[in-house]
Amino acid sequence: MKIAIIKYNAGNIHSVRLALQREGIEPLVTDDPDQIQNADKVIFPGVGEASTAMDYLKQNGLDQIITNLTQPFLGICLGLQLMCAHSEENDTECLGIFDNQIKKFPPKDKVPHMGWNTISNLSNGLFKGIKNGSYVYFVHSFYAELSETMIAQTEYILPYASALQKDNYYAVQFHPEKSGKVGAQILRNFLDL
Repeated sequence: MKIAIIKYNAGNIHSVRLALQREGIEPLVTDDPDQIQNADKVIFPGVGEASTAMDYLKQNGLDQIITNLTQPFLGICLGLQLMCAHSEENDTECLGIFDNQIKKFPPKDKVPHMGWNTISNLSNGLFKGIKNGSYVYFVHSFYAELSETMIAQTEYILPYASALQKDNYYAVQFHPEKSGKVGAQILRNFLDL
């Protein structure tokens, strides 16, 4: 199985690669359109800032590649946010795969949302074998609004969509590669799609 991890102007690729290696997969880390298009599955991780990351995707034609893929595709953290319509982070137009708006958490509490929190209302094969209320690891200051494409929900200051799915596109706000056994199961479920 050929797994491509999209390399772009965002961090956290190394930990995703290590998590896949623990599952016996040697992924290809690439920004080459042909390699991405010919992969069996594609992972779009990221830690960083939305507008800079979108600029890199556009300059390298990756925005068009990503939105036309037909194989299973998984966005992680910033990857989820960039797959949505728009982010309040530097007023950034994103890829528009999901209609969600990305909002900044209101400053009622500690931001960023960093650490372990639960996922609930799980409603997809991505969460096969995962119990409602399982803990996963988050690091983010922006969130996706609740929507019809939501397949998991988390509450931090307010309820938000912590996972989304539409057609072949899946996205999680948390970091499965840093979420222990639960995260490893979610990655295995994605590999089994």
